[in-house]
Amino acid sequence: MIYTYRYASPLGRITLASDSEALTGLWFDKQKHFPHNLISESTEAELSIFTQTIKWLDIYFSGEVPGFTLPISLNATTFRKAVYEVLLTIPYGQTMTYGEIANIIAEQKGIERMSAQAVSSAVGHNPISIIVPCHRVVGADGRLTGYAGVLDRKIKLLTLL
Repeated sequence: MIYTYRYASPLGRITLASDSEALTGLWFDKQKHFPHNLISESTEAELSIFTQTIKWLDIYFSGEVPGFTLPISLNATTFRKAVYEVLLTIPYGQTMTYGEIANIIAEQKGIERMSAQAVSSAVGHNPISIIVPCHRVVGADGRLTGYAGVLDRKIKLLTLL
């Protein structure tokens, strides 16, 4: 069973998803790659994981570091999970480039190079926005590049922490 909860953030409504144990999704409404069948195939509920997530988000949107981690479950390919694990290492207030992530993944795999475009695709499909901080990934020259949750939101998220 998939459970959902709607959260009104300062940057727009967010849909949270859970399997009742862990957070499995966090998307801004109308975000690219939002699972359109999610609402029709889920049940709205008030779960402990949603309460924890709301607390985390409230702290984050107030400009503070939440200071605790949430139980998350990433339903993704092995490659995408590896990319998301790297995203989770990006410190608050800092950014990383797609190329830097590609280099880390290549080193982990013991290969010479990894495509930054493949990393970009994985980052764009991140199912747990904000908490898995895909908004902290920038282009090679530091330029802000696309964001599935809309580029204006990425700019605002980067100014928070």
